Amino acid sequence: MSGKSWVTRWNDIPQKDVVKLDDKPWFHGKITREEAEKLLDPWKTGTFLVRESTHYPGDYTLCVCDDARVEHYRVMRNQNKMTIDEEIFFNTLPELVAHYTEDSDGLVSRLITPIVKIGCDGSEQFKKAGWCIDRRLIKPGRVIGKGNFGEVRRGEYLGKDVAIKVTRGDKIEAQSFLAEASIMTQLRHGNLVQLIGVSPGDSLWIVLEFMSKGNLLDYLRSRGRTVIRQLDQINFSIHIACGMRYLEEKKFVHRDLAARNILVSDEDIAKVSDFGLAQHDKDVAEKSKIPVKWTAPEAVREKKYSTKSDVWSYGILLWELYSFGRVPYPRVPADNVILFVEEGNRMQPPDDCPENIYDVMVNCWKLRPEKRPRFADIENRLKDLRQQLIDEQKRMETTS
Repeated sequence: MSGKSWVTRWNDIPQKDVVKLDDKPWFHGKITREEAEKLLDPWKTGTFLVRESTHYPGDYTLCVCDDARVEHYRVMRNQNKMTIDEEIFFNTLPELVAHYTEDSDGLVSRLITPIVKIGCDGSEQFKKAGWCIDRRLIKPGRVIGKGNFGEVRRGEYLGKDVAIKVTRGDKIEAQSFLAEASIMTQLRHGNLVQLIGVSPGDSLWIVLEFMSKGNLLDYLRSRGRTVIRQLDQINFSIHIACGMRYLEEKKFVHRDLAARNILVSDEDIAKVSDFGLAQHDKDVAEKSKIPVKWTAPEAVREKKYSTKSDVWSYGILLWELYSFGRVPYPRVPADNVILFVEEGNRMQPPDDCPENIYDVMVNCWKLRPEKRPRFADIENRLKDLRQQLIDEQKRMETTS
């Protein structure tokens, strides 16, 4: 079966509505101090919620636990900005929460576990939009992957192979999964892994199209040069650039582009996956440990994520692809990578990497983001190089 027909099978499913989750699930509105402390019980360090201030109308209160008590911090409004300490100011409550998620910055604890308001967990929005799947129609199979969130199983749905992400029943993990799934409801392209649906229950199941050859990093390392040809490499490069060009057009930033997050279908179609960190380009709050060796300097230093920072990561991914899965910057410790590139250094081309492909990588690694190419330009350039490769192979066959 061709890659196109596989994509068509899932895309023939009637288009469902986009799901956009509440960006303030931890906001509980007008509740009292006592009600907040009851919701936070048992008090566990880092558990939090936000409520309207009872003593200062128009302000908010951030309620944060440690193991012994609940601290109530007044969030003051000052000229349309919000602040707790009158030193750092934020435009919105989500920005304030995102900041203190990364750093306690004077609070009793950084914000770790939100208490989600009833009705804001997201499952109802997925149901209304037509994305919920009756679990009785899903046949889970063997485990094909594991992570901190739970496990990934191969399964069957409507007679087709699927991948099923299964949480461990943790409400916070489920919320994170639904956030990723909500992003996927907004994206539909042949080079992005397709969301099929969600199945709420004691544990949340996220159902995705099945990619039989696994992630690109393992694929490269297990096959190597004896199986993967130059034409395969440039095809994968184009598939990924095509998927990223679509994200670029939709103004989504992936923020974790790497070979480990590319999946390969049975028909050797590469698709971008793992949208757990993806956000619309106006949202830049970091939510996870930064993969420094894949991340643009401005994103590491200043948390400035954009399509152009994804382009930098794409250049690293290309290096992984043409090195058959080597770890980037093989002789540079992760803590030194940003200084290394800011001083003008770049990785050398992998062994046997075509010079014109290395040129694409280097263009992705321009220090100034505005100097980096667009994904549309990268895709067009790679298609030209693929045609040159095909023409050269035909000439060689003719003369041999």
